[in-house]
Amino acid sequence: MQTRTPIVAGQFYPGREDACIGEIDQYLAEAEVGERLPETIVAGIVPHAGWTFSGALAAMVFAAVKKRHENVDTFVLLGAAHSYFGRIPAVFDSGRWLTPLGEVSIDEELAAAIVHSESAAADPDAHESEHSIEVQVPFIQRLFPEASIVPIVVPPNRRAVSLGETVGRIIVGAAGRKIVCIGSTDLTHYGPRYGFTPMGTGSEACHWASQVNDRQFIELALKMDAGAMLANAAEHHNACGPGAAAAAVAAARELGRKKGVLLGQTNSNEVMLRKMGTTGPESVGYAAIVF
Repeated sequence: MQTRTPIVAGQFYPGREDACIGEIDQYLAEAEVGERLPETIVAGIVPHAGWTFSGALAAMVFAAVKKRHENVDTFVLLGAAHSYFGRIPAVFDSGRWLTPLGEVSIDEELAAAIVHSESAAADPDAHESEHSIEVQVPFIQRLFPEASIVPIVVPPNRRAVSLGETVGRIIVGAAGRKIVCIGSTDLTHYGPRYGFTPMGTGSEACHWASQVNDRQFIELALKMDAGAMLANAAEHHNACGPGAAAAAVAAARELGRKKGVLLGQTNSNEVMLRKMGTTGPESVGYAAIVF
């Protein structure tokens, strides 16, 4: 049996079960999802930084899903391709994933259907060093302990849209099962550390990154224009996982959604100021969206 062990437990999120549960429960208790949610939720977009920075927004999306659906059979987890340089989306197609909260099974039937469609390839090795999916799994284990997952690393090219459309059609055909697609991306990585300073440095530049550059990508996601999301990210460097986000949007469109709902937006500087009373010369953006 293929087993993926965690690579960022103890770094991006706690490495002990009790600490994981405590932090997740704190984020869930603070999550405000409002009343504007769709009657049913078919997809979402979550950030994937360390939980200190992005956990609250990720919790919003999973809390919203829980508010609408007591049980979910499978989460299709669409991750960024930080260190995978293949052109085709890569599926972890069998076995299990481990986290400090225990193990979660792969939905092998759904994974096989996706691979059989030729919109993605079975490639568990592509997931060895990718953290963008891993940091979501404990939220699923806490809220939906019976759910299985299908992890897919999604490169930022047009195949992402085709993958999302295919996954959406497969879900439509899976009558009687609740399947939710979650795309994982952070937004603009701004500052000298990231080699991206088109507006210079300082607080005004970081404000531009959040309120102008990030908002471009967010608005396209809310309008559900998956192709434009890919193009905008390539031109403006405002998403590190645009393929994952675009695939989630494309799947949601196949499932009948016309627009997204923004649950929250922030950036690492805002989080640092709130939690630590200070800011820095760099900033990374985050958003929580459901469809």
